Amino acid sequence: MPHRTEHTLTVAAPARVLYDLAADVTRWPAIFAPTVHVRHLDRSGSGERFQLWALVGDEVKTWTSRRGLDAAGLRISFRQERSQPPIASMSGEWIFRELAPDRTEITLVHEFTAVDDDPEQVRWIRAALDGNSPVELAALARIATTGHPVEDVVFTFTDRVTLDGAAADAYDFVDRCDLWPRRLPHVDRVVLRDIGPGLQDLEMDTVTEDGATHTTRSVRVCTPPGRIVYKQRVPPRLLLGHSGRWLFADTEQGAVVTAEHTVAIDPARVGEVLGEGATLADARDFIRSALGRNSRTTLAHAGSYAAARR
Repeated sequence: MPHRTEHTLTVAAPARVLYDLAADVTRWPAIFAPTVHVRHLDRSGSGERFQLWALVGDEVKTWTSRRGLDAAGLRISFRQERSQPPIASMSGEWIFRELAPDRTEITLVHEFTAVDDDPEQVRWIRAALDGNSPVELAALARIATTGHPVEDVVFTFTDRVTLDGAAADAYDFVDRCDLWPRRLPHVDRVVLRDIGPGLQDLEMDTVTEDGATHTTRSVRVCTPPGRIVYKQRVPPRLLLGHSGRWLFADTEQGAVVTAEHTVAIDPARVGEVLGEGATLADARDFIRSALGRNSRTTLAHAGSYAAARR
């Protein structure tokens, strides 16, 4: 038996801005609290197929979805190809209805079936959708109503280095984050829990240049030998969201390691964190410098580790 949920929110923002935010799944880990990582499998002008990892309750679930993108009609349809139990099937639609040039009604529809149509499983799925859907709608509204262009609030940057060693050894260094307090000068404390095959829950204290300590908590998806992705569940005060990935590849020149960050800045916190008069551009520069510095430090130590194991 199919079941249906529908969640609606009216937002003081143009329908096109909201549609574009929902249509670009590469930004989702930095915008939507439940989304951990998205990996595209296929893309065309009006459709796409991807694997998604997301927090559902206290668990990390993954599934493969297809989406149809109707930019003219401001609608996005989706269907899970392979659902995770207790979900047997899941499909739905994002609908953006323009009420006025700067006012939009967003409707998020889900239709699902449960394994064996078990009533307890139906209740669990419905509770998960009732928990995640309003959070996702509110996240779209939060980004679209900052008063700044989306690209100034949500952006991606990378650092890339070539190491004198094997990519597998560099991967091992980043994977064994439980050893970082002994290996990295900016990491003071780590609590690491394995929460599933290739899944880690990481709590970490880092020390900034001024001696301040920041505590973050992340979920990591580790896919040896070439990729580790993460989503910060507790980002720094200046950020609404932060996700990233480490990519490892062997080349003729040596191991190439890329550290990529996607962040969503909270404009309301800029003055509070950086001081009165600080601008969004100052915040972008600060975030790029701080996160990039930590990544480059990690890359340098990973390079030394990999070189020593040649």
